[in-house]
Amino acid sequence: MNRFPEIFHFTDDGITPNSRHPVVIYRQVFSLDPDIGADWLEGHFAENGWTNAFRWRVYDYHHYHSNTHEVLGVYAGNALLQLGGEHGQHIKVHLGDVLILPAGTGHKSITHSDDFAVVGAYPDGREPDLIRLEDKRPKDVRDKVDQVPLPENDPLYGKSVEGLLNLWK
Repeated sequence: MNRFPEIFHFTDDGITPNSRHPVVIYRQVFSLDPDIGADWLEGHFAENGWTNAFRWRVYDYHHYHSNTHEVLGVYAGNALLQLGGEHGQHIKVHLGDVLILPAGTGHKSITHSDDFAVVGAYPDGREPDLIRLEDKRPKDVRDKVDQVPLPENDPLYGKSVEGLLNLWK
């Protein structure tokens, strides 16, 4: 596993709240067959308390979750994502990459390979809300995002001081 994550900071642009916590991307965490990789990701996330998993893609419209953080593990293909909302950054992701998005972080798929797929999950199995950027910005969304509790574990490294727990303290 690559234990040296990439870090991206996005600020509130008046439309997308984003977060005071950075987006964390672990690159090339694994290189497994897609079916095995999806099972490995889902199991590893669950061992660390990130559940309510799904297997799919990233929506092709700007959106965010105001009530929970989200982890996305790429188990097949590649994509160009835009993180941080309409004024955010384009970031290429590939098989084996794991992204941890703090609550409020805008995300959208710009383009993707035909086989692109992710396992997504949420700390403590939270049920995410879905706020599209074309929706009116919810009242007090900044406060709601800021009140989402920190996860107890990094979805990959658990309670290790390496990774998310150290980066988001």
